[in-house]
Amino acid sequence: MTELLVGDIGGTNARFALWRNNQLEAVEVFATADYSGPEQAIEQYLANQGVAPGAVRAACLAVAGPVLGDAFQFTNNQWQLSQRAFCEHLQIERLLLVNDFTAMALGMTRLKPGESLEVCAGEADPSRPALVIGPGTGLGVGCLLRQGERRWLALPGEGGHVDLPVSNAREVAIQQYLHRQLGHVSAENILSGSGLLRLYQALCAIDGDVAQHQTPAQITDAALGGEPRARAVIEQFSRFLGRVAGNNVLTLGARGGVYIAGGVIPRFAELFLHSGFRDSFTDKGHMSHFFAGIPVWLVTAELSGLLGAGVALEQSLHD
Repeated sequence: MTELLVGDIGGTNARFALWRNNQLEAVEVFATADYSGPEQAIEQYLANQGVAPGAVRAACLAVAGPVLGDAFQFTNNQWQLSQRAFCEHLQIERLLLVNDFTAMALGMTRLKPGESLEVCAGEADPSRPALVIGPGTGLGVGCLLRQGERRWLALPGEGGHVDLPVSNAREVAIQQYLHRQLGHVSAENILSGSGLLRLYQALCAIDGDVAQHQTPAQITDAALGGEPRARAVIEQFSRFLGRVAGNNVLTLGARGGVYIAGGVIPRFAELFLHSGFRDSFTDKGHMSHFFAGIPVWLVTAELSGLLGAGVALEQSLHD
């Protein structure tokens, strides 16, 4: 039996599954620190599933970063990959590498009822692009285009590295504080897990307070517990995300809707739903009217990237 393999590889964990009957089966999660490279992790996964060497016909791996040429250096972990050597080592006929947010965007086409929360009500225009944006280890940004009844095109990019947009004196102070530390201040420098901590530290410094929390999880827990300083951080984080998402909607003409994915926002979903995200999202001067009727969803599904890798592989094999 020939098999199809899909993977979603992040900085800390790698998720693998078999793609059978157009859906995921036998999902397993591996810590990237426990293996010298993706080949070794996949060998262990296939052994766990009783899949013999050479039985995998094709694989799709979703990876963080631009996919250019044969060699790929993983972001935020020590792994490297040569596509040619990978196929030889695992006896795989075909390997498809896709940007992780290409996979995430394609995963939006497989959302089930109950796997998203409405942030802004509206009616998506299926003939126009949809925006997929997600704070996680970094900030992913992707564009999803419908090309037919069951055909989708996801455009990869590095939109997380655009300049952080500021719109008032306090945000200017935050940007200036970070600029003294980092030089160029990107959206990802704030809109990510580590960025949440960086934002907290910046606000404490600007206001002359002593930082009490040392991790993003501590800040989130404090905010959920009602601490004013931590809640102010979540509020500012949400407003920055609104500005970045709104900029992308104008750039892409993304009346197909906005999907907010990634692992950060669902941890404080209720606070986010009642934040100033909507105000910042639509605050575009004389173009604010453009946002009327554009729906925004907060995605709570856990395996969207892995599903998207399966969709990418299915479409590639069909081609």
